[in-house]
Formats: sequence, structure tokens, C-alpha cells
Amino acid sequence: MKVSDYNYNLPYNLVAVDPPITRGSSRLLSLNLHDNILVDSLYANLPDFLEEGDTIVLNDTQVIKARLKVVKENGAKREIVVLEKHSFDHDWYSHRIMYRRKLNVGERLSVGDAVLVVEEIEGDGLAIVRSSKDLISLTDEYGEVPLPPYMHRDAKPIDIERYQTVWANNKGSVAAPTASLNMTNDILARIRAKGVNIVYLTLHVGLGTFMPIRSDNLEGHHMHKEYYTIPTETVSRIQSTKKAGKRVIAVGTTVARTLEHVNKYLIQTPIMLTGEADIFIYPGYKFQVIDGLITNFHAPKSTVLMLTAAFVGWDKLLSAYNHAIENEYKFLSYGDSMLIL
Repeated sequence: MKVSDYNYNLPYNLVAVDPPITRGSSRLLSLNLHDNILVDSLYANLPDFLEEGDTIVLNDTQVIKARLKVVKENGAKREIVVLEKHSFDHDWYSHRIMYRRKLNVGERLSVGDAVLVVEEIEGDGLAIVRSSKDLISLTDEYGEVPLPPYMHRDAKPIDIERYQTVWANNKGSVAAPTASLNMTNDILARIRAKGVNIVYLTLHVGLGTFMPIRSDNLEGHHMHKEYYTIPTETVSRIQSTKKAGKRVIAVGTTVARTLEHVNKYLIQTPIMLTGEADIFIYPGYKFQVIDGLITNFHAPKSTVLMLTAAFVGWDKLLSAYNHAIENEYKFLSYGDSMLIL
């Protein structure tokens, strides 16, 4: 199976480089998998497509302002990105970063009144640094929102609010669970009013999720590991929903791959689940947990596009994407969304 098989022509003018003026005002393309019917709608109408007893699962990770501008002892300026939290991260003083241009072991990098010492060069633009100040506090004070490179712009003050879900709670991601960026508290309240269950998990999204696949051979690609925690309450609710014959709907590919990664544990006595997810879902995969997916329109040849194609079928998904392009939907992180049921 080839990466190049999952390609389409995305006009750049349809790439959303800024958030909608009002959160929740974006469009929604609904795809019914049973009859292959497409419906043009609005994200605000999402509750109308859900049924009493359904369960939607949200990712409550919080994006950190991970991009830091540092200064070397010789005055040279560098930019680093503090990477996502993992299970083996015991504190935020010693941590992995991504960097551009050259760094050497032992070099001291200053940010405000803090000093970061390069402890190890791992290769591929990754290093371990030890900071005199915890890096969460440092990014809060001096960092910038780590917008995706395709936006071709610096972060603005509005991105601090809008490149974040309204329920973000657990700090640790360097990319947003973008399908949730269009959700508002009002929409959530109307979903609850229909008798739909809302539960949460945490998956700290890493930059690796959005990195290009370097080989054209899908089977040779290895996914970047991402740390997750699923509360006991969420596990229990998913079990009761499935037992009642109702639908479990993942809001975003981050939720979808987390639930599918732990699918064999979701039939056991409910307990909190935690670990490192590295599942790569592409066409041919048989979904075990989710019955529906809310997701944004993804970039050509991306792993998240392939996950969506696995859930929908590539021919159906490509047809839906062509419809979205013809009707000028907005694509990628700040763009419009799809509901697939």
C-alpha cells in the first residue's frame, strides 16, 4: 500500500490560516456511511445529528506555548520547541526539545532569567536540555503558540485562545486536537440536553502526528508515540454505551487512535488506562470501538487522512473531499469539520 495512493489536490486558498471570527461558526459536512449521503450543514447543528444514549469522547489535553526563542552564549539566536509530555517525563526541568541549526552538548541557552543546558544530542533535530526553571512556567511566560508550519505566519495573541479547546485542562500537547477547536460551551450544553453522554480522555499530541511520511511504503512507517490517560469513568461509559447498542463517537483522530489502541482493555473491568499510543491506522484496519467520527479536513498523504480513509473508505472520503473543495469548505486545523456516522 502506497502513501501516494492517498493524495488529492488541495487549493491553498482553502487552507484556513486563521480561526473563524466566532468560534463555532464553521461549517459541517455530514457523511452518512449507510446510504453515502452528504449533507451541508453548520457545526452549530451538530446536536441535531446525535441521538439520546450516544457517547461523544473529547480530548482534554492543553496545548503549551511550546515555541521558545533562546540566545546562545555567543549571542547567536536559536528557536526551539519544547516537545509534548510523555509517561517517562517526571518533571519539566529535564526535557526533550526540537531545534533548528546547530547545537552542541554543554551549550547554555538563555530565555529571560532562565538557563537551559544541552545535555544530549539525540539526532534528527532532537536534544535533551536541563533548565534552571521548569519549562511549563518558562513557556507560559516566554513561549509562543506552536502553530503548524503550513500557516506560514507567526502566532498572534488570538491563537492563545483559539488554538485551544474550551475545556483544555491537562498541559502537555504541542499541537491541538483540531476537530474540537470548533466546539463551544453552548453546543456542548445542547448535546447534553439531548441525553448524549460527554466523557473525556487525555492524549498529549506531538509534532510527530503531523510530520510527513518519509517513505511511500505505508507498512514501513512507524508512528510517533503519544502519552494517554483514560479515566475509569470514561471506560465505564464506553462499555455501557456499547452494551446498550448506542454509538461511541470520537471527536478527532487523537481520540479515535487512543480508543482503538486500548480496544482490548475496554471489555475488561473498568480501570484507568494509561500508556504510550503508537497505533498507525490506515485502510484495511477494522475499527473495534468507535461508531462515529468528528474530524477536520486533513492534508494530502497525512497519517490522519489515512485514519479517516480507514473509517470511511478511500473512495467515499475522496468523493466527500471533492465535494468540500467544490463548495469551498476550509481545510486543516482552523478549518471546517466533517461528521461521519
